[in-house]
Amino acid sequence: MKNLAPKIVRQRLLIEGFYNINVNRAAIKMYFDGITQALKLRMYGKPIIFSPGGKGKKINQGYDAFVPLIDSGISVYVWGNAKFVSVVLHTCRGFNEKIALKETKNFFKINEVAYKSF
Repeated sequence: MKNLAPKIVRQRLLIEGFYNINVNRAAIKMYFDGITQALKLRMYGKPIIFSPGGKGKKINQGYDAFVPLIDSGISVYVWGNAKFVSVVLHTCRGFNEKIALKETKNFFKINEVAYKSF
């Protein structure tokens, strides 16, 4: 991928896997609290969590969530029926990817995780 803005520092990490916990709004808030603490990132607003509430396809039911950070944001997408989660960490400063992977895998109890930095 071409770096169109080399003077702007950013780090992005996509983490995906099938989870083995009960995911609801409270769990997503707990994940945001834990991952930001582990990576020493600072939230400047409360997490925003949406659920389609039965609208759309059954496979796509779950949650779309975002928390704003002083240094950008974290998005979480949850497919409840498939028990699949996709997390995007996007920061304007570096973070430890190994810690992000470990914390995400442990929190959601993901047996096999897939990830990509970009």
